[in-house]
Amino acid sequence: MSVARVTEITASSKKSFDDALKTGVDRATKTLKNVEGAWIQDQKVVIKDGKIVEYRVNMKVTFILAE
Repeated sequence: MSVARVTEITASSKKSFDDALKTGVDRATKTLKNVEGAWIQDQKVVIKDGKIVEYRVNMKVTFILAE
């Protein structure tokens, strides 16, 4: 039997939501072991002078705790 933990991560990109998601997952897997999945809880954009300047995703990452 395994035990999992969920942690919340916010990542951003100047390119796209997809790039922000990839950035967050890449960073999570560098710090956390046994990452099993992630889901997007929220998406936001930062707007300056009427233009989108940043894409942000708030995600929940699930990883299995080591025994």
